[in-house]
Amino acid sequence: MATTKKKLFTQMMQQNKGIIYKIVNAYCHNQDDRQDLAQEILTTMWLAFDNYNNEYKFSTWMYRISLNVAISYYRKDNQRQDRATAKDISMVHIADLSQDREMSEDIGQLYQFIGQLDQLNKAIMLLYLENEPHDVIATNLGITKTNVATRIGRIKQTLRHQFNAQRA
Repeated sequence: MATTKKKLFTQMMQQNKGIIYKIVNAYCHNQDDRQDLAQEILTTMWLAFDNYNNEYKFSTWMYRISLNVAISYYRKDNQRQDRATAKDISMVHIADLSQDREMSEDIGQLYQFIGQLDQLNKAIMLLYLENEPHDVIATNLGITKTNVATRIGRIKQTLRHQFNAQRA
């Protein structure tokens, strides 16, 4: 029974590993912090796996746990971002660990800008970029659907300005 659970968990993690990479890289600029956070997320997911309800998408469950763990991790030591060096920040790429695909420079820049957002806006954009509907994002983050739509609009505008300033 335990072996079956372990196999199922491993299979589900393998199919959805990009979620963890995105969140870890968005919340931590330092490689050691990224590894620590990834380990904490995986441990929390393993401990909570018995409570997963397969009537819901596994990816949504993963996002919810990953974001909650990342936000808690970030709050434990809000100095983490201050410890990151310019070299660490310039090397932030969301899919670095997955090695499944190369990211374009613009995509890497987008995720670097997203990494600079506050925790809530960062979480909103990560879910939005996974094409999660506004109501799912709202439920996962405990805010209203209207608030999600408003924040996405504002974040997009901010990101657009950052891209334009970068290119100027």
